[in-house]
Amino acid sequence: MTEKAIALVTGGAQGIGYACAEALAEEGHRLILVDINKAGVDEAAKRLGGDTVGLVCDMGDPDQIGALFDTVEGDYGPVSVLVNNAGVAMPGDFLDYELETFQRVMDINLTGVFVATQRAARTMVAKGIEGAIVNMSSINAQVAIPAIPAYCASKGGVMQITKVAALALAPHNIRVNAVGPGSIDTEMMAGVNANPEALARVMSRTPLQRVGTAREIGDVVAFLASKKASYITGETIYVDGGRLGLNYTV
Repeated sequence: MTEKAIALVTGGAQGIGYACAEALAEEGHRLILVDINKAGVDEAAKRLGGDTVGLVCDMGDPDQIGALFDTVEGDYGPVSVLVNNAGVAMPGDFLDYELETFQRVMDINLTGVFVATQRAARTMVAKGIEGAIVNMSSINAQVAIPAIPAYCASKGGVMQITKVAALALAPHNIRVNAVGPGSIDTEMMAGVNANPEALARVMSRTPLQRVGTAREIGDVVAFLASKKASYITGETIYVDGGRLGLNYTV
């Protein structure tokens, strides 16, 4: 019996990360869920069932990321699919935004993506694995919200590191892509969903006139990780209900 290919999903305890894990499990992968929330990731692994494993890691700490991959490779085997989903927003007023906060967001959302991508790719290259890496960007790689300066900067960086890694790893048949969600029904958007005026503003910029679901992101991630996307690399697919294509509202 052929062993299942391992897919590692960061930020996998809930929301988009968990939805990515569900979609990848349905494609036949063995799931390694990673999150800073131990209770949450343990529960998520239990819900997915089977041979799913939940592990704890701060994706803003390069040393912990290195130790994570050492553990996964030593105990379970090499990673064939990496989903860099872990991320934080940390909103605040631009003029008062603290450098420490800015750096923490960048550490998790961008530096962590680079470190994990590099570490996973080194093993893929060494073992001849034609793997797939999918990074979680955002429409805020292209547009911006003044209250989340670090988040916007980090997601623009994710878009670019996706392109760089795709070019660097193409000779090894390792594909690297990103997904850029728009407004998705997750905990990060709970405040907007609970405020009719705020939600109306979001819908005014959303041609499909609804909030997306986490599973709609997970399905695109699973597609990019699959052989169906075998000729796609270096791309960011925006799943935003048409927002980036909207010129103006009336």
